[in-house]
Amino acid sequence: MKKLFAYVAVFGIMSFGSVAMAQDESAAAPAAEQTEAAAAPAAEEVTTETEAAAAATEEEPSLHQVIKEKFVEGGVEWMLPVLACMVFGLAICIERIIYLTAANTNTKKLLSKVEAAFEQGGVEAAKDVCRNTRGPVASIFYQGLDRYAEGPDMVEKAVSSYGSVQMGRMESGLSWISLFIAIAPSLGFMGTVVGMIQAFDSIQQLGDMSPVALAGGIKVALLTTIFGLIAAVSLQLFYNYIVAKIDSIVNKMEDASISLMDIILKYQAKH
Repeated sequence: MKKLFAYVAVFGIMSFGSVAMAQDESAAAPAAEQTEAAAAPAAEEVTTETEAAAAATEEEPSLHQVIKEKFVEGGVEWMLPVLACMVFGLAICIERIIYLTAANTNTKKLLSKVEAAFEQGGVEAAKDVCRNTRGPVASIFYQGLDRYAEGPDMVEKAVSSYGSVQMGRMESGLSWISLFIAIAPSLGFMGTVVGMIQAFDSIQQLGDMSPVALAGGIKVALLTTIFGLIAAVSLQLFYNYIVAKIDSIVNKMEDASISLMDIILKYQAKH
C-alpha cells in the first residue's frame, strides 16, 4: 500500500510539473508569435502548392498536449483538486482490486481439502489446511474449527462473527472512493460557477455584451465541469466493479460456511 501511494505521489508531481511547463509555454507563445511576425517579410507571397504541402506536413497536437492545454485553460486552482481526487481515488481502487483478487479463494477445492483432512487427521489436520491457505474463507474456517470443542453452535457463531470482520476488511477504503466521486464533480461545478461570475464581471466592466468575451469565459468555466465529471465517472466504474467483487466473495463465504457446518456435523456423527 505504501509503495502504491509513493508511485501515485510521483505521478502527481510529474503531472503538476507538466502543468507548470504548459503554463510557461502558453505564456511564452504570444511573445514568440510577435517576434516571428516582426521578423517575417511583409510582402512575402506563398504559392498554393507550398501552402498545401505545409498543411499536409503539419503535425496535429497529441492527445497529451491537448489535455495539458485544456487543463491550464480551466484554471489550475480548480483543476488540481479535481486531479488530486482522481489520482488518490484510483490509487485506492487499484489497492482494493489487488487485495480482493488475492482474497478470492477456490472454495470447492478448500472444502475438499478440509473434508479429506478431517477423515485423515481430525480437527487439527483441518486447521492446518486452513492455516496454510490464503484468503478470508480459510481464515473464517480456521476460526470456526478453533471452536470445534465447544460445540456446533459456537462454531457457527464464530464463523458468523469472523465473517463480518472479513467483510469489513474487504470494504475498507470504499468510503474514501465514494467521497472522491462526490467531491470531484462538485469541485468542477464550483469552478464553473466562479468562472461564469468572472466572465460576467468582465462584461460589466467593459460595459458591452461581447459575444467573444462571453463565449471564451463560458468555455473556460465549463472545462472544470467536464474534468470533474470524467474523474467521477471513472471512479464510479471502479467502485461498482469493487462492490460486485466483494458481493461475489461474500456469497462464496456464506455458501462455504454452510458446507463447513455440514462437514463438521458429518464428522461428529461418525465419531
